[in-house]
Amino acid sequence: MLKGQGKRENLVIELVVVALIVGVVVGVVVYLLGRSKKATVPAPATPQPKAPADPFAEVGGTEGDPRSLKAGDMVDFGVERSWIRGSLRLSEGGSVWSEHFLEVEGGRRWLSVEEDPDVQLVMWTGRPDLDLVPGPKRLEVDGVQYGLSERGTASYRSEGTTGLRERGGMDYADYKSRDGHHLSFERFDHGSWEASLGTSVAPGSFTIYPGS
Repeated sequence: MLKGQGKRENLVIELVVVALIVGVVVGVVVYLLGRSKKATVPAPATPQPKAPADPFAEVGGTEGDPRSLKAGDMVDFGVERSWIRGSLRLSEGGSVWSEHFLEVEGGRRWLSVEEDPDVQLVMWTGRPDLDLVPGPKRLEVDGVQYGLSERGTASYRSEGTTGLRERGGMDYADYKSRDGHHLSFERFDHGSWEASLGTSVAPGSFTIYPGS
């Protein structure tokens, strides 16, 4: 009786040892498989911070798309450097164009940008001294004759500092001289007519430094 009991005890011990060995082997295999899977998963790339850039640095030539101008941008005309204080986004039917107000001394100036179909740029200077209103087909300013070329009504959206509401409407009348100079009248939200003279600007004659 005691001899048989000893055999059973030895058999139980052997089974326990075998089970322990199997458990250890299975654990090692699972651990190794887990490590191999982790090794195949690429680590997420660490985003690289954008290097600081000097907005006044030389860029080696004129560049920038005038259609992307916005408040905060700097515009360098060579000897003259200005900042865009605000912009008007105007639309009439299927036509859209922009007017960008510049930070300058001694008066109000702005740059209009229009595609018709090529990009057309005009630098405008306000002339509040002119006692003129649109209507006649021809007008004379400072000895130059201007002929009526276009007039209409548009809606506007204001960005930055423009002195106007966020949204509204405007009327305009454009005149042009034979030598390509411009005379324009605008009135916003049924206000008074404002006269300005404009000169065409070549797209490659200035450099744009984005503000952000």
